[in-house]
Amino acid sequence: MPLINANGIDLYYEERGSGEPLLLIMGITAPGSVWEQHAAYWEKDFRCILIDNRGVGRSAKPAGPYTSAQMADDCAGLLEALQIQEARVVGCSMGSIIAQQLVLRNPEKVRSFVLMCTWARCDNKAKAVFQHMMHCKARFRPEEFALFIQLLIYSKASWDDPVMFAELEEGREQAAVEPHPQPLHGLEGQAAACMTHDVLDDLSRIEVPALVIGGMEDNFTPPWMAKEVAGAIPHAKLHLYQNSGHAFHWENLDDFNPLVRDWLLNH
Repeated sequence: MPLINANGIDLYYEERGSGEPLLLIMGITAPGSVWEQHAAYWEKDFRCILIDNRGVGRSAKPAGPYTSAQMADDCAGLLEALQIQEARVVGCSMGSIIAQQLVLRNPEKVRSFVLMCTWARCDNKAKAVFQHMMHCKARFRPEEFALFIQLLIYSKASWDDPVMFAELEEGREQAAVEPHPQPLHGLEGQAAACMTHDVLDDLSRIEVPALVIGGMEDNFTPPWMAKEVAGAIPHAKLHLYQNSGHAFHWENLDDFNPLVRDWLLNH
């Protein structure tokens, strides 16, 4: 089991491929294995490092609340333990706010970074979504909670597509037998990190190349959030997928994987 003690807790990680290191940080509720469809493509060019964030998967799940800065220090500690001086970073949703903090707190460790479905601060609606997520986790069966998450992150186009619809149903069935289910306190800790993240005034200090990607139909982290982040980071590039939700990276998989690969190779 690839476990490393970093920042005072045990962190689980896996590696794919070889080459220059690429740290992949997943979002709330999700272990690093959720990167598989992307890592399978990127591992041809990079040494992909898939981390289970604190509170989920096979990493430690201490009592919360957590903060985005604390979780960034987890990632920094993992890189140090692996003797990686500098890495490219891709962060999805909560992983993107961790990536922001990683760059702000350890700019020398990040060569470039990609922020997916990101935000610099939560408005009242975003905070309410995370609060409702905690309520649902406390009351729903795993497959019911998975349905709530799917409704939150997939666009209408995905629900209308027969193949994707079948995959969503399969995903809910798998949630019912997940071998490493996230405990409620793990989700609550992560949600606290998401709600309290507020670095808008700090993003102007970032000097490393940044690519911000969002979905125009994202009801979870709406396009204004991605635009705000991209506008605050000097020289950041913004790419918004049309007819796509929070899960634009799966809804546009054949375009997304090479888009990110090519950008990273050039930055």
